[in-house]
Amino acid sequence: MDTKKTIALIGCGRISFKHIEAFVKNAERMKLVAVCDPRLDRAQAKSAEYLKALPKAGVPKAYTDYRDMLAELKPDIVTIATESGYHPRIAIDCLKAGAHVICEKPMALSTRDADAMNEAALKAGKKLAVCFQNRFNAPVRKLRAAHEAGRFGRMLHGMVQVRWNRNEGYYAEAPWRGTWELDGGTLMNQCTHGIDLLQWMMGEDAVRVQAQTRRFLRPIEAEDFGCAIVEFKSGAVGIIEGTADVYPTNLNETLSLFGEKGSVVIGGLAVNKIETWRFADAAAVGDTEDKVLNPDEKDPPTVYGFGHEALFRDFVDAIEQNREPLVSGERGKKALEIILAIYKSQKTGLPVDLPCDFSTLEMKGEFDK
Repeated sequence: MDTKKTIALIGCGRISFKHIEAFVKNAERMKLVAVCDPRLDRAQAKSAEYLKALPKAGVPKAYTDYRDMLAELKPDIVTIATESGYHPRIAIDCLKAGAHVICEKPMALSTRDADAMNEAALKAGKKLAVCFQNRFNAPVRKLRAAHEAGRFGRMLHGMVQVRWNRNEGYYAEAPWRGTWELDGGTLMNQCTHGIDLLQWMMGEDAVRVQAQTRRFLRPIEAEDFGCAIVEFKSGAVGIIEGTADVYPTNLNETLSLFGEKGSVVIGGLAVNKIETWRFADAAAVGDTEDKVLNPDEKDPPTVYGFGHEALFRDFVDAIEQNREPLVSGERGKKALEIILAIYKSQKTGLPVDLPCDFSTLEMKGEFDK
């Protein structure tokens, strides 16, 4: 008897190859049965990509309408990799149809839509996860273990820097990018992973945000640069810096954490390389900086890294163990809410207390004044 979870992919654009890669690497746990995209040729290309990697797995059926797929195949799991603005409607439809859902980041573009997704998952009795795959990076896992062991002592402040380049060709390739209706700007698209990591390590309890954003160079509606100060319930402070304007190519994504008894910096192209590792108890636990740092460690081939495989595996474990996935819908909302608070702070010119109710649609025309 085949105990593999049947899985379907909705959205066959830029990020979908990482989903295919994760399906293939988790082939002992899951089987791709369908791919969906409004463009049939793109869906068929993903079906062929999967079949090439797993010739004996069977051909995933290609659809242009995910609702037909849900009615005909009733997959156990659906992964959503469409334009961000479509995530809520599709996720809720899938949950109502009886599927567990893994949704690409950001899960939604408004706090109300995120709440609706989480409510739909609860009502359906199904799991909902958000693709914050960088939580599964090896250095991040090591950092999290140190954090949970209390090695930092009191957390004082942290910072995330996302210094990347997204040129005009990137936005021309898909006109929905950089729009308030379907995407948001650099903070919502490129920086959301780093913001998730920062708030996760700082206590997941942000209480106030003050920010400035700009549209410096890119031909989009939304911001291509943003910076913010985030206050957490403990009194700790987080600093966010994100840009798509770095010349000429991607530079780094770095997470820095500073506690009473520890300092850690994870950098590289996409939070993939330990650059600083200093703890008061380092000698006692045999975890000194000279043993941890690896100056020859290479960056991943893309900023997406290697975390999708582990995130999808954790999701299947969560289903089988009837627990929440590491990045549940409720946890996935936290980074979204910080970004929406940043936008609201830009719009109002004031600090914004959390929780807040906001949507990217409220930013329309912000940089056209």
